[in-house]
Amino acid sequence: MAYMSMGEAHRRITDYLNRFSDAVSSQDVVSLKQLLSFSSNSPSLLSLADSLNVFQDANRLIKQSDNYSPFADITVPLFRSLQHYRTGNLVDAYLAFEKSANAFIQEFRNWESAWALEALYVIAYEIRVLAERADRELASNGKSPEKLKAAGSFLMKVFGVLAGKGSKRVGALYLTCQLFKIYFKLGTVHLCRSVIRSIETARIFDFEEFPKRDKVTYMYYTGRLEVFNENFPAADQKLSYALINCNPQSEANIRMILKYLIPVKLSIGILPKDWLLEKYNLVEYSNIVQALRRGDLRLLRHALEEHEDQFLRSGVYLVLEKLELQVYQRLFKKIYIIQKQKDPSKAHQMKLDVIVKALKWLEMDMDVDEPSLWMSRWNV
Repeated sequence: MAYMSMGEAHRRITDYLNRFSDAVSSQDVVSLKQLLSFSSNSPSLLSLADSLNVFQDANRLIKQSDNYSPFADITVPLFRSLQHYRTGNLVDAYLAFEKSANAFIQEFRNWESAWALEALYVIAYEIRVLAERADRELASNGKSPEKLKAAGSFLMKVFGVLAGKGSKRVGALYLTCQLFKIYFKLGTVHLCRSVIRSIETARIFDFEEFPKRDKVTYMYYTGRLEVFNENFPAADQKLSYALINCNPQSEANIRMILKYLIPVKLSIGILPKDWLLEKYNLVEYSNIVQALRRGDLRLLRHALEEHEDQFLRSGVYLVLEKLELQVYQRLFKKIYIIQKQKDPSKAHQMKLDVIVKALKWLEMDMDVDEPSLWMSRWNV
């Protein structure tokens, strides 16, 4: 850090406080968002952190000023959080930020309109990201990571603030999506159910009034939940909604949606085009699609083995493993077509030894009784 005089540090701190006060008094949410966004690592916020280390009497400055003191419960812990953040002390940065966020929520309750909703979104995002980073710090020091769980509890409280009547309720879906991200990260997806019930059954919410961005994210996460529950028609409906309404310029988001939508489509017998897999770098599905087209069980098993770790992390491995049924079905259909061409009068009779030979050709060792088990499932 370059040398900074006491006077310069004082000027930067008062400049921030003036901007904060002006943003609230004029209901300038764009400026307020910038003042709260730690993760942006903006030069102005980083220089403010340096200024707080030089001029160490900011608390008294805030509390003794008529302009600054009304927001002291927000700005004092916010400054402390920023200092910890600057030095890489992320656990203490989180704790101080949560205290500041609690004070902001109290102010937000008192404001009649929803003018500060976007600033609240920033706080919700920042507290989740800070919690994740704080947990990594705790884990690296051999301590139990617990801040992300705490962030989930905090955001549930914020959700309660937004779940009432009035213009603020349109922010409830954004908070829901932040909660989903926490629950999926922690592996506590069962906690999503209570929030989903609030959104989908409460009469105060009209899903169509929510911002499109939030509806897409909501459908993506609820679609993933349906995949885990093996409710493929519902998963197809939700993930397809997310894909259709996703910003076409957001290729990373489209890829995330397709990563779950493709296994769902495969499970109901719909195969994606090769160009789609190539465009969105989803080539891990290429051999699975080819295996389904050919009825090639060996290729399917090889593809699952090759990308096992990736599919397990995504939570789609079991869905893809069950595609063996479809591969057998397509294989039997091909054998039927060949047999029909050779002897149409016996096309309805499928000999087990022919199936076993086909499987051996694919280098799949199988007892003669096993194909009959698969055939019975389709009444072949």
